[in-house]
Amino acid sequence: MLLRLPGTYPAQGDTRLLTDTLARLGYARGRSVLDVCTGGGAVALAAVRAGARRVTAVDLSHRAVLTARANALLARARVRVWRGDLFEPVQDERFDLVLANPPYVPAETDRLPRHHPGRSWDAGVDGRALLDRICAGAHRVLVPGGRLLLVQSTLSGEEATLSHLRSRGMTAAVAARAPEPFGPVMSARAELLRSRGLLRADQEHEELVVVEARLPVPSGAAARGFGRVV
Repeated sequence: MLLRLPGTYPAQGDTRLLTDTLARLGYARGRSVLDVCTGGGAVALAAVRAGARRVTAVDLSHRAVLTARANALLARARVRVWRGDLFEPVQDERFDLVLANPPYVPAETDRLPRHHPGRSWDAGVDGRALLDRICAGAHRVLVPGGRLLLVQSTLSGEEATLSHLRSRGMTAAVAARAPEPFGPVMSARAELLRSRGLLRADQEHEELVVVEARLPVPSGAAARGFGRVV
């Protein structure tokens, strides 16, 4: 059971899909791992359990950082937790694996909450305020051959994520998908999403996907021992 301060994103279906995919693929073992939008640190701790050599976690929220640090202490896990905006605190470092469970729920406006629980899920009108930034910047903090695992809803544009990552020179595909019943946030947002044509009239679930992307190894360089190529 993880500690959770009020206003910190709880581990939910998207967290489980990402951590289950991480465990199945085995990419963390012996590797350096970065977890962005860490929330309470559930994904970072899953990387530790999966055998990561070094784990760093980042979140913009003060409460999330405090919660993640507390959970790492309680788990006796070595996790560096920094407060900052996505890759900014680690811009001079490189990692074998980046994990991300960012806010991705389409909202009424593009104004992102700053001091409200909604900052954990609201992501602009199209749900891509954080997704696009992660797609644009992940390659800068990955070693050659490094990988990104990112979880999102298909309501926020699965193909847009794949296209954006490929435009940055990465190979990308869906590694896992699963239906997720609407929770309180999505139930409250359902009429708005139906009005935009994103949901059927009778739809009460969304589909979650884990997108896997890989930064190619330069021609002539030795691969770093990762498993399959996306």
